[in-house]
Amino acid sequence: MEKESELLLLPNHFGVPTFYRLNSMECVAGLIKSILVDGVHAPCVQRKRVVVDFSSPNIAKEMHVGHLRSTIIGESICRLLEFFNHDVLRINHVGDWGTQFGMLIAHLQDKFPDYTKTTPSISDLQAFYKESKARFDSDEAFKARAYACVVKLQAGEKEIIKAWQDICDVSRKEFQIIYDRLGVRLIERGESFYQKRMIAIVDELEKGKFLEEDEGRKIMWSSDKLDGDRGIPLTIVKSDGGYTYDTSDMAAIKQRIVEEKADWLIYVTDSGQATHFQMIFACAERLGVINRELHRVDHVGFGVVLGEDGKKFKTRSGDTVKLVKLLDEGLQRSRDKLIEKGRHEQLTPEELKIAEESIAYGCIKYADLSHNRISDYVFSFDQMLDDKGNTAVYLLYAYTRIKSIGRNCAEHFNMTQDLIKSTEIVLEHEKEWNLAKVLLRFGDVLLKVSKDFLLNHL
Repeated sequence: MEKESELLLLPNHFGVPTFYRLNSMECVAGLIKSILVDGVHAPCVQRKRVVVDFSSPNIAKEMHVGHLRSTIIGESICRLLEFFNHDVLRINHVGDWGTQFGMLIAHLQDKFPDYTKTTPSISDLQAFYKESKARFDSDEAFKARAYACVVKLQAGEKEIIKAWQDICDVSRKEFQIIYDRLGVRLIERGESFYQKRMIAIVDELEKGKFLEEDEGRKIMWSSDKLDGDRGIPLTIVKSDGGYTYDTSDMAAIKQRIVEEKADWLIYVTDSGQATHFQMIFACAERLGVINRELHRVDHVGFGVVLGEDGKKFKTRSGDTVKLVKLLDEGLQRSRDKLIEKGRHEQLTPEELKIAEESIAYGCIKYADLSHNRISDYVFSFDQMLDDKGNTAVYLLYAYTRIKSIGRNCAEHFNMTQDLIKSTEIVLEHEKEWNLAKVLLRFGDVLLKVSKDFLLNHL
């Protein structure tokens, strides 16, 4: 049956993009069969060394809903690029350095005086942080000790480093619990990792005369041209001699290009940081670290998570929603739904646990990824757990039905490849024809998403 001619760019058996003219059922059926025989593969592209910077919580503070989108989108981008066979390095640029550690260390010294011999048992790091902050704000003697601890930390004093490591370890374990629940893999590279590199980058910028004095601070413009809009300068050194996020981001971008040999850098943060990263990229290019002909740099921005009232997602008391509590609530709601449908009578306790986790975490991820990342989206468990419409529950249900058919036809499914090779694909109905063409566009969609990172198109 001849159809209206339509060109489609698809990878051939070797992964090389090739134009096919979709003007016959036989042509489309043949392409579908080749996918069944050879499997689904990404289009062939030049392999890159990619660094993806995402999640990035602060030590001594709980992860909250603000970290949700960066973590989910960042992990998904990594998986997409790995499917293309890129060499992906997943970086968690945690906030593990700074003046706030002075008060935390001083408080730890008082609360756990034998911390050098016995690892302190900090059961609630958030409460520990609040206690130290309250003392810092109200006790001048404690504040002076806190500042002294910062100086000792920067000098690398052994006992102070031990206290800092203990605090970081507590946070690290809490972060890892959340990452394990969400199936996220990351390598930690905190602010502390870039301390010596910050000194080096400041020295390089000063020697290259890239810095200007501005009311006691040292700044860098993205262009050396005095006319035109030069944007907002980076503050490389503060008036008190301290470094800033601009300094660490400049040190990090050089480390990733020079030491990691990265061809492609991706930063996944909220859209509010877009201007900051535009200036970082421009300054790195001015310094000669980034060569636009050799390197690709992307800031993947996203909107905020809203509550059902259309405002920023908060607790009833107005506090930021903790990520662990959000995941726990998702589990409870998922469990309630399964019990409501009588699944607890059909599944073992272990199977029920797996099901509720798959549904809860799948729903939270899918609700985010199915929206345009640039837009804000409303977080609603009721909508996420709906078994109708564009939801994870609906897709999981469809997938479960397919698996059920497989179990019921176990004997035949063991001979899947034999059946595929011996069975002719026939597209008799218009819906089959349209579905086949959609399936064949998978490679095109992958290529598009790898350019704009609008994952909702997948």
